[in-house]
Amino acid sequence: MNFTPTELLASVIFSIAVLHTFCTGYFESLAKQSKRHAGLWHLLGEVEIVFGFWAAILIIFMSLIDDLNTAKAFLDQRNFTEPLFVFAIMIVAGSKPILYVAKQILHVLANVLQSLLRVRCAPVLYFLTLGITPLLGSVITEPAAMTLSAFLLRDLVYRHQCSKALLFGTLGVLFVNISIGGTLTNFAAPPVLMVASTWGWSSAFMFANFGIESCIAIFINALGATLLFHRQLIEPSTTQKEPKIPLAVIFMHLLFLLGVVVFAHDPVLFMWLLLFFIGYTTAYPKHQSPLILKEALLVGFFLGGLVVLGALQGWWLQPILEMMSPTAVFYGSLALTAVTDNAALTYLGSLVSGTSLDFKLALVGGAVAGGGLTVIANAPNPAGIAILRPHFPNGAVSAFYLLIAALPPTFVAILAYRLI
Repeated sequence: MNFTPTELLASVIFSIAVLHTFCTGYFESLAKQSKRHAGLWHLLGEVEIVFGFWAAILIIFMSLIDDLNTAKAFLDQRNFTEPLFVFAIMIVAGSKPILYVAKQILHVLANVLQSLLRVRCAPVLYFLTLGITPLLGSVITEPAAMTLSAFLLRDLVYRHQCSKALLFGTLGVLFVNISIGGTLTNFAAPPVLMVASTWGWSSAFMFANFGIESCIAIFINALGATLLFHRQLIEPSTTQKEPKIPLAVIFMHLLFLLGVVVFAHDPVLFMWLLLFFIGYTTAYPKHQSPLILKEALLVGFFLGGLVVLGALQGWWLQPILEMMSPTAVFYGSLALTAVTDNAALTYLGSLVSGTSLDFKLALVGGAVAGGGLTVIANAPNPAGIAILRPHFPNGAVSAFYLLIAALPPTFVAILAYRLI
């Protein structure tokens, strides 16, 4: 493998950053013990801070090893469209009218299933949130589906006193289902988007090769989680009904959401729409709730750092992919996804020339199947963490428990992609 000192340094820092994601709970405990430096330890205990923090360390080292202009040129060559898009879509999709519409649709479906199956409301809503909302990721993009799902699950599950098994089990299924839920089209899942144009994959091609398998895996995962946790789910309150939101307000929010999705690859346009959206919500505050600006900024910071650090990992990732058979590529990409963003992984795979269709399908299949194993495995995952983390013990999400919880739904996805 040929590499430069800067690339080696970047890989060392990247490894430290990955290790840091598993140690955020330790930094939170240090914050309680050391009151004098509690602020610093709290900062390092925020999982969304990790990659942005270590990316800054890398840039500082690059400036010292080479010079400031070299570091600036490196940053100028990076594409930060994805972090900006996730920042924008989180704010719009997490607004009160959008969540109101999603809840109303799920409640209508839940009422139908309740009358047919004669079961409680909470398990039905839980199943629909984990089974239907991730599939919306193929239309409104995975980050938007993650934002909606996380807010719905926050109200249904995480705001109540929950067991650790329910907290992490739900999160593991959510992450895996979102990762595979965007594969029915060619524009919604980041790892698919990275290769669709290069390989000429259309939405029809994606549905033919991944659609049925993804739907089956999502259904099994959602049903399995519902059967496992249904006794712990608390019925939603019926005494306090949400005030109705005017159709005109809902329409405007849906229009902004559609605009951000349509212009997902044009940061100038979707950021302009976001600023317009913030202005609209400020001008008409009656039917709004506070926008999740802080959470979205943290997620954008996380993904921006991942873009910077991930750009210099090709020297060891690409040679590994080149020497693998299609079967090895599937399992190799699944494992590598756990320690690097799956979109970066598929992008590097698309640079390998002369690959067969089986190689390409295996690469993408493994990348999306493993997208729930860690926070960094799939771009929308930090969005879910940002919304749900306050409801975990001590406000920290254990990377180890997340990995354990995500293994069963990941195994279901593997079986769906390999056997169906």
